[in-house]
Amino acid sequence: MSIEIDILNGNQSWPLAKPLFEAVWPRDVVEKLPWGHIKWANADLRALIEAPHEQPEGGLACHVGIYFRTVTWNGRKVDIGGIGGVSTRVDCRRRGYASIALNAAVQTMRDHEAVQFALLFCEPHNSAFYQSRGWHRFTGDILAEQPDGKIRFEAMAPHVFDLGRRAPLQGTIDLCGLPW
Repeated sequence: MSIEIDILNGNQSWPLAKPLFEAVWPRDVVEKLPWGHIKWANADLRALIEAPHEQPEGGLACHVGIYFRTVTWNGRKVDIGGIGGVSTRVDCRRRGYASIALNAAVQTMRDHEAVQFALLFCEPHNSAFYQSRGWHRFTGDILAEQPDGKIRFEAMAPHVFDLGRRAPLQGTIDLCGLPW
């Protein structure tokens, strides 16, 4: 079986990703989650994997959002990449799709020479998944914009990934915009 990964423009590919988001995170479920009230940034790019042909429902199997942003770390401007909206359809889980899409997203960030490290946010039950793939827990503070102003972002656990330069594990990262 071969797996095709598409890296597409974030806004243009949203119509492809939206049904997967609605299936994985139905609105009534999201409203009850600790991060259900958060306003999120739109992905710059998306790593998408189509369901294999033998899946009766077809459609998108997996999504990883890719973000590029100039942030500040301890007051210094730094170009980083971000991972967000990692989701896999229930009937397509445990097949390695999220790992494959995550690897493609990381490679896409590596291809942008200015990007110094990657950052993602995840629920506690997903930390082990990311740590087993080389991500490290960031123990500092994260600041993010929300409609009511700048907040300390604590809704999900931050993790960083080295992209040729060592990613910080502490300090203060100001996202200079919405979280992802």
